Amino acid sequence: QCQLSGLWRNDQGSLMEISVLRDNGDFQGQYLTRVTLSGGCAQISPLKGAQQQSREEGWPTFAFTVRWEKFSNATTAFVGQCFVDAGGKETLTTTWLLREAVGSLEDDWKATR
Repeated sequence: QCQLSGLWRNDQGSLMEISVLRDNGDFQGQYLTRVTLSGGCAQISPLKGAQQQSREEGWPTFAFTVRWEKFSNATTAFVGQCFVDAGGKETLTTTWLLREAVGSLEDDWKATR
């Protein structure tokens, strides 16, 4: 079984720490991104999410949001699944959408990456 709680590092060197994983699957933690929209220094931002509670053994799915604080007016939503390979290594695979605030409805088309 894959355990979401703990410290995770992605391919770009960003860090995610899930520090609280409740019995109902809710979790929270923090995300230290190395990739910023503004090109500034990395900042720690809060994350909140939920893990799908599986009724059987398997690889759990999860979703979480990160509210980028102090350096961006964007929010990112991640969805993914946790896997364990034959050697016991845990891996999270995710897809994300980042929504940046824009000043008008006409600019809505360029607000999501």
